[in-house]
Amino acid sequence: MTRGRRSNGDSSVYFSEADGKWHGWVTVGTKPNGAPDRRHRQGPDEAGVRAKVKELEKARDAGKTRKAGRAPTIEQWLTTWMDTACARKVADGTMAPRTLDDYRSKCRLYLFPGIGKHRVDKLAAEHLDALYLDMLRRDLSPGTVLKTHRIIARALKVAMQRDLVHRNVATLVEPPQPSEVEIEPYGQAEARALLTEAGGRRNGARWSVALAIGLRQGEALGLRWKYVDLDTGAMKVWWQLQRLTWQHGCEDAHACGAKHHRKGCKPTCKQHARLKNGCPKPCPKDCKAHAKTCPERTGGGLVFREPKGKNKRIVTIPPPLIPVLRAHRSAQLRERLAAGELWEEHDLLFSQENGRPIDPRHDWDEFKDILTAAGLRDARVHDGRHTAGTLMIESGISPRVVMEVLGHSSMRMMVRYTHVGSPLAQDAAQRMGDALWG
Repeated sequence: MTRGRRSNGDSSVYFSEADGKWHGWVTVGTKPNGAPDRRHRQGPDEAGVRAKVKELEKARDAGKTRKAGRAPTIEQWLTTWMDTACARKVADGTMAPRTLDDYRSKCRLYLFPGIGKHRVDKLAAEHLDALYLDMLRRDLSPGTVLKTHRIIARALKVAMQRDLVHRNVATLVEPPQPSEVEIEPYGQAEARALLTEAGGRRNGARWSVALAIGLRQGEALGLRWKYVDLDTGAMKVWWQLQRLTWQHGCEDAHACGAKHHRKGCKPTCKQHARLKNGCPKPCPKDCKAHAKTCPERTGGGLVFREPKGKNKRIVTIPPPLIPVLRAHRSAQLRERLAAGELWEEHDLLFSQENGRPIDPRHDWDEFKDILTAAGLRDARVHDGRHTAGTLMIESGISPRVVMEVLGHSSMRMMVRYTHVGSPLAQDAAQRMGDALWG
């Protein structure tokens, strides 16, 4: 047997009389246990093996060699990435919990079924193209496809940083770009009709805040009196109320889902085929999705959290809104006295009759009821924010100021609140007419 090995750590090429082939070994790093990670190449002639060894050395020096062991599948890697890297970001506050919830949802609905079985180092751009085409053919919106693309792109970026893949194939794919959604804000007369109807209701001031300042639903429901100064008119938008998805805290989520299954479900869930003991009441969703029934569930329910970036801001309360909030506070104090020991103090501007936070779903129902009673067309709660932005722009308020009040990070969002038929646009047209023909 003839060996060409030089020293420890160097590559070696030798001929083996046992099998009549040339063999090459290249040290590319270390294994998780600390042992040298040596890769093997073989062939019938010395020149061919030396070429393979040289190619492997080049990949090693460029940092493009795959780690030892079999690469995980896309489903395995996405699960690991969400449960570790993303979960850590949620814990340190750099990622919103609802963002991670959205990641999990889109992985379960689209990425796992579509490309989940591919090994992460074998995924090709063509696989993503096929996935996105299938999603579009199922009448999913381009916006949904774009969000799904961003999730896999971010996951593959981390996989590349950790030497699981040589490149991020998602960067080779151009996802569809969603068109700007046209908003339909209420006009001034409609907004006043909404406030008139809301004014006679409990927590009616909540909708005055929505239309006057344009807070998001979570920001309005998370307002606390300690951050509202009715003497100076300053309001600190420093907290928001959100409903988060429960996560299983047990070891076997599927078994837990089967044991604590909700009633009345229909037998259409494919996941139950994998359960050893079967599922007593199969359902349309994966048993794992019923984490809210897990006795050891974590991370869900109504929670208070700080907004990110420019969403955390201080705004000035319009003067006519101050007496409305004062009257609301007096009414709330009377409720507190009536509730007695049943009152739970959270210092909230808008709460239930016992002081507890208002569920966003109940807030939504109340808004719909107000619209019906006021004879207004249907809209989303978030459209109140769009109405506020539009009324500010039409009142001549600088777009830069509107951006700061609403907590937007980009002036690009201001385009949503400007309309060709707005009074400002009509005034601009009149001024241009006067300049050219007047």
